Amino acid sequence: MTDHTGRAGLEREGLYAVAHEFDRLRTEISVPGSPRGLPSLTTASKQLANLAGLTKDLSDAVRYSAENASPELDLGLVIDAYTSASVPAGRAMENYTQAYAQLGFLRRFAKASTADLRDARQAACCVFQERMIYVRDDLKEAANTLTGSADRIDGTPPRILAALSRSARPTNSIYRIPPEPNAPATMPTRLADTSASRHAR
Repeated sequence: MTDHTGRAGLEREGLYAVAHEFDRLRTEISVPGSPRGLPSLTTASKQLANLAGLTKDLSDAVRYSAENASPELDLGLVIDAYTSASVPAGRAMENYTQAYAQLGFLRRFAKASTADLRDARQAACCVFQERMIYVRDDLKEAANTLTGSADRIDGTPPRILAALSRSARPTNSIYRIPPEPNAPATMPTRLADTSASRHAR
């Protein structure tokens, strides 16, 4: 039986670390108050790549947990944290790509002077602003999901956990309690006393 003592702490730290990265990216993304505040395509491309990387980190964490399952561990809470965080992370990707497309449009028609295109550029700026608000909200939700799950993981060592009564064992532990050894086999009960029949022969 492998000693997994300390695994709960490692899983907690992993969740906190990914949550921190979502928070860090959120601080890098701002909502421009005017067209002059729009990020460059280079900056936006880096931010989008970082967001895609964080989303991949979530799926990598789930795959690792699934592929390295152990009879002594129950990583359901950990896996649920990463898969749940992938929902707002996916929305953040969708919203950022929508904003990204607006930057491409603005770059293409940056020098156009017709009234219609001026209005279209203004509309593109408004869409970018709106999508960035959504992106920041999505990143915050992803971080909060991971942090909340990390806070709930119980770190009671496996040996202490095994010594607790069933009613006292925390339900949010990643450790599985080994099955109790089977009771010693008992001799089969005699159905009837056949001594009399043997004497009667």
